[in-house]
Amino acid sequence: MFIHYTLYVLLLIVVLVSVAFITLLERKVLGYVQYRKGPTKVGYFGLLQPFADAVKLLSKDGFFLSHSNRMIYVMAPCYLLGLMLLLWMIFFYGCVNIVQYEVLYFLMVSSLSVYGFLGAGWSSNTKFALMGSYRCIAQMVSYEIGMSFLLLCILVISGGYMLKDVMYVQEMFWGIFTLVGVFIMWIVTILAETSRTPFDFSESESELVSGFNVEYGAGGFTFLFMAEYGNIIFMSVLTSYMFLGGVGIFFYRALIVMLIYLLLRGTIVRYRYDSLMHLAWFVLLPFSICMLMVVWNVF
Repeated sequence: MFIHYTLYVLLLIVVLVSVAFITLLERKVLGYVQYRKGPTKVGYFGLLQPFADAVKLLSKDGFFLSHSNRMIYVMAPCYLLGLMLLLWMIFFYGCVNIVQYEVLYFLMVSSLSVYGFLGAGWSSNTKFALMGSYRCIAQMVSYEIGMSFLLLCILVISGGYMLKDVMYVQEMFWGIFTLVGVFIMWIVTILAETSRTPFDFSESESELVSGFNVEYGAGGFTFLFMAEYGNIIFMSVLTSYMFLGGVGIFFYRALIVMLIYLLLRGTIVRYRYDSLMHLAWFVLLPFSICMLMVVWNVF
């Protein structure tokens, strides 16, 4: 038992270190999209740039706004980072199952993140932060309903709520080929769930300065930053498991999904907020329900 939990802790360390390099990859990709090289000065080929940024960020002085709720202001980033780390428990099952019914566990934990965004925006006691948190919550709630139905389509085919059941079926029939429509809508959903372009309304600089995290700096912003990119890595790995053939060489397939995240940021403009809500309630939700009915009758 001790060995299994030790391996889980090592997994979390790998995830946190991976966050640094996914930011470097993002800056490189965006650089080449914009016909420039990106970071190249710190270390060989810029490999030490994320660590230099981390040292600079953590060396900043922490501060509190005079009218902020200090306890929630401090706890919200820790809460969001903790939820991100809890999500990774669904990938760690060995001789001892730490989490059973992993897909239901994923839906439960991911839905709890709205309280962290609400706390971060409300406790800052600023207008832009509160508006950003409201947008983030409305966006996540709208898309989680459609996400649940899309996951049910996969679960109906796999015949179980365990992730290993899904992976067993994916090794024989890749979901990207058998459920093309579900895969496309799943990509749209995870972009909205993680508030990435073109659905980054909670952090839209032109409207809300920086959104719900506008008053955070130093350690608090670092935790929010790590939680955001940790969720991106998690969603990429989950997509690899769900649609791209299960366990075998999943790292490369997850990397492809992450590249989709990064390329979309450099090539697609932001939606209007009303178009986002229309897409969630009048396109994604009816489509996911219809696909669930089709899959239920076919399989």
